[in-house]
Amino acid sequence: MKRTARARSRRAAPAGLRELTELARVARLQAFAPFSRFKVGAALRTRAGEVVTGCNIESASYGLTMCAERVAIFKAVSEGLREFDAIAVVADSPRPTAPCGACRQVMWELVGDVWVHIVNLHGRNRTLRMSELLPLPFDARNL
Repeated sequence: MKRTARARSRRAAPAGLRELTELARVARLQAFAPFSRFKVGAALRTRAGEVVTGCNIESASYGLTMCAERVAIFKAVSEGLREFDAIAVVADSPRPTAPCGACRQVMWELVGDVWVHIVNLHGRNRTLRMSELLPLPFDARNL
């Protein structure tokens, strides 16, 4: 079965993921991860091209730890930014690390069906739509 031009254009990842990834890689260096030593960086891009970064920040209780993705999202939203097209997430892991469940929920509600580019420090990467990471989301439509 042949894909239509419209289906291909919906699937084509946006330009600039390499630059977005580099900003996430730099943000990762600011991570505060004294317990797990698992540092993560994220870079969230608005449709207008503005980028907000975040890194994970750990607590000894772990439950109060904040992931890099949510740090970037909350920073962006607190600055009045609302329309996004992509987020890059970088971690030092054997395979690209996908956002956790809590991050997926926050991303769906506050960022929408954006491109999610996950990358490890060894060059392995994967790019998916948020709707692929969270295919049956709980959101305002359920209330």
